[in-house]
Amino acid sequence: MKKSVAVLLVVAFVALSVLSLSRVASAEEIKMVGVITKIDIAGKDAKTATATLKDNKTEKLVVITINDDLTLDKFKDHRIVEGDEIRCKYEVIDGKNVSKLFRKTAGC
Repeated sequence: MKKSVAVLLVVAFVALSVLSLSRVASAEEIKMVGVITKIDIAGKDAKTATATLKDNKTEKLVVITINDDLTLDKFKDHRIVEGDEIRCKYEVIDGKNVSKLFRKTAGC
């Protein structure tokens, strides 16, 4: 009897572990190509910005949060501007679309 209870507890523990790990793995990268319709930078020393892109496939507007310094510098010196076509990878973190890759399709 004790052996079957121990086996049942181990199986339950493994099942819970698999379920909790699958939630972490579900935060996958989303890829899209779209045209920038709006860029918002808080100021010259801002460490974050948002860009609104119009998805080429679905025509929906998607707001992307950008945190990396290289892309922020490109916004500030106008190498990336509204109207540019962008290739983007992002993850949804705490309800925000956070950029993992943000580049012009033609290169920058």
